[in-house]
Amino acid sequence: MPLTILVVDDDLGTRLSVSDYLELSGYSVITANDGQEALVMVDEHHPDLIVTDIVMPQMNGYELVRRVRQQPVFRLLPVILLTARTKTQERILGYQSGCDLFLPKPFELEELAAAIRNLLERSQIIQSEYRFSHKESLGISASTKVVDAYNSLSTQIQKSHLHSSLTHREQEVLELLTHGLSNAEMGHQLHLSPRTVEKYVSSLLRKTSTSNRAELVRFAIKHGLVE
Repeated sequence: MPLTILVVDDDLGTRLSVSDYLELSGYSVITANDGQEALVMVDEHHPDLIVTDIVMPQMNGYELVRRVRQQPVFRLLPVILLTARTKTQERILGYQSGCDLFLPKPFELEELAAAIRNLLERSQIIQSEYRFSHKESLGISASTKVVDAYNSLSTQIQKSHLHSSLTHREQEVLELLTHGLSNAEMGHQLHLSPRTVEKYVSSLLRKTSTSNRAELVRFAIKHGLVE
């Protein structure tokens, strides 16, 4: 399953632009209009990361982060604060509330996506080490624990960056690519414009770290991304 990101902002335009970009990047995205609504979403959906504005009605971003951090299960949940406020004291308040990253507006969506990938990878490593330590406290042999922790971390990262990171539409485009279809031909079958198809192809190249379509197809077949 794709990793879930909660986007919290009272500005509809920001919510839509961020959520659309992240969905195209392979994440499952849920949204909230303010901090109060976001708290409910956190309890219901247990997101893997939160991206939130600071100035919002009902409950601001600072209070949202503090409330989230009060729950032990969410102590390590990565949080990115977005805001037009850039004063040093305001950034300090953000970090004191428990955020992991402070990103000033306006920001580039590509930069936000890079920060999210970094925080999620770090979060997975920390969770894996926690499970490793927990097993150690239960008296499991050292050799077994090392193998289990390594396999668990490798599987999580591989799954996140390969199978789980692909959206349904990207999977469709990738499948058609293996048949050697052009953008126009793929667009005709998927009812998309050639330009939109090219965006999905570019996203696939980025996610697989391949430089052209031939490499992408070989990578997909090698890693079982297509049938």
